[in-house]
Amino acid sequence: MRYLSKFILSLSGWKIVGAMPPDIIKCVILAAPHTSNLDFFIGRLAYFVLGVPVKFLIKKESFQNPLGGLLKKMGGIPVDRGKSNNLVEAVAQMFKKHDVLNVVITPEGTRKLSKNWKRGFYYIALKAKVPIVFGFLDYSKKEAGFGPVLMPSGDFEKDFQQIVDFYRTKGARYPAQFNLSPENSEQSI
Repeated sequence: MRYLSKFILSLSGWKIVGAMPPDIIKCVILAAPHTSNLDFFIGRLAYFVLGVPVKFLIKKESFQNPLGGLLKKMGGIPVDRGKSNNLVEAVAQMFKKHDVLNVVITPEGTRKLSKNWKRGFYYIALKAKVPIVFGFLDYSKKEAGFGPVLMPSGDFEKDFQQIVDFYRTKGARYPAQFNLSPENSEQSI
């Protein structure tokens, strides 16, 4: 799968930048910006190329079609966004049960413009005592990869500012749907 993924990304003009630090075997990986269904496919191909095994949270409705089985095989974890189910606790507990676990989370929670990012990714990492790795797609440069690593300190506002500073430089496929795009600079997160 690695070579096929590399070929597809190369053919479409995408390049991989950065790498998962070799000493990290458990983490929360942020996936942003997230404004298109294409983001998932490009990101998944990049993880194959980099050899990073991942699980990802995805709305349960995505599993209710013929491709649902494939999503699970690729690492999909169905999430019921319509009910309160203490997802932070459930995912944090998953880290205790696995020797290697990298969970990809889209902090925007939707492909539409979201003025406020979900904070669950942060509290999952804090509770599980794992780092947050800044995964990204930058359509303006056609780059996919990993940026900085942040060990959550418990001071959300301080830590979140580092996240904002990094992602503010990334171009979304649909910039008007990404709250950190220049045209949305008045948006809060």
